[in-house]
Amino acid sequence: MTTVDATTSIRDRVEASLDRVDRYADPALWISRFTREQVLAQVDRAVERAAGHECPLLGLTFAVKDNIDVLSLPTTAACPEFSYQPNRSATVVQKLIDAGAIVIGKTNMDQFATGLVGVRSPHGACRNVFDPKYISGGSSSGSGVSVAAGLVDFSLGTDTAGSGRIPAAFGNIVGVKPTRGIVSTSGVVPACRSLDCVSIFAADCEMAGKVLDVATGFDPHDSFSREVKSTRSRKAEFVFGVPADRHLEFFGNDDMRILFNAAVDRATAMGGLRVEIDYGPFVETAELLYGGPWVAERLAAIGDFYRHHPDALIPVLKTIMDGAGEYSAVDAFNGYYRLRELKRLTECEWNQIDVMLLPTAGTIYTIDQVLADPLALNKNLGYYTNFVNLLDLCALAVPAGFMPTGLPGGITFIAPAGADHMLLDLGRRFGEIK
Repeated sequence: MTTVDATTSIRDRVEASLDRVDRYADPALWISRFTREQVLAQVDRAVERAAGHECPLLGLTFAVKDNIDVLSLPTTAACPEFSYQPNRSATVVQKLIDAGAIVIGKTNMDQFATGLVGVRSPHGACRNVFDPKYISGGSSSGSGVSVAAGLVDFSLGTDTAGSGRIPAAFGNIVGVKPTRGIVSTSGVVPACRSLDCVSIFAADCEMAGKVLDVATGFDPHDSFSREVKSTRSRKAEFVFGVPADRHLEFFGNDDMRILFNAAVDRATAMGGLRVEIDYGPFVETAELLYGGPWVAERLAAIGDFYRHHPDALIPVLKTIMDGAGEYSAVDAFNGYYRLRELKRLTECEWNQIDVMLLPTAGTIYTIDQVLADPLALNKNLGYYTNFVNLLDLCALAVPAGFMPTGLPGGITFIAPAGADHMLLDLGRRFGEIK
């Protein structure tokens, strides 16, 4: 194929993506977008670069959560008063662009990446692609919807408490929560800086793995970046842990319970050996994230802005930040000590399993339900997600089928740091079992 032919083919593909974006009816999805002319100019630059460099993502379109910097678009974290114009793209965004990917725009999110629901935004709530009465999940709501609706090839979100997994479950797509530090967070507005990850949404594990390969790499400009030994081995037979019945929680949603039980059967058909684990220490760890001093780290992330603009935050977020200020340095150390104790307890479980298999979320709620009870229902959604970064684990959320309501459910494979590619392999195989 000649360069002219390649340019025409990629341009046609990208224009088709733009047409889908223009036709999509959810006005809350995008916070800012490049013009068609700006996007097509990216195509020309990508094709020119590909003539002399390897570009494994050439012509693939992607969306970026609006707490991640993209040059020439404002970063707002879904708070208009916080808006600033970055002087460069985030490290991970630039790596994807250098690999030939095309940025379409910045997506809506729960304000300052605080929430798993996708309704905490002054721009409105992104709608679930299968039923607009239901939440899309957050905080990476727009990034999840952009892939679930087939508008872009992949997207970037962030994941501190589950924000790269809950939207994947509610959109019937794949969500990668990488090992902390292997994808740079330089150019990302922090939520809990010591726990934050850039996450990846894609329609399948193959695409997600391709993007992760490009995104991964040590960044000397990111003080939380690190090199982690990668576990790439394929496990034809593996041991997976599931919680004992007393710790399985579906919040009254028996349809989600049925999907999870079927997923356990599929994992067994893949060659997995199921064992019960004590999920109690994981539950207690999860409760530390919002019920312990780590919530104060969210205030630390936006402290100066919040002191000067307290009314810029939406009410539910203001309530969370006001509570965060009540923790002391003594509380922080005591919380850290308890986390170390819990981590030691969880090591006993990892000595007998290769991966955990959990529901990504125990249930799904309507937008009206979440607005009526925003804190309790958000906490419910984090029951299977909030502990992962605190315990330095990696996770992969994959589709697990549909409930009779037509809404999707998902499961998550979880493993120790460095097992990202092993999880992607399990995710691929899980998707092949019918």
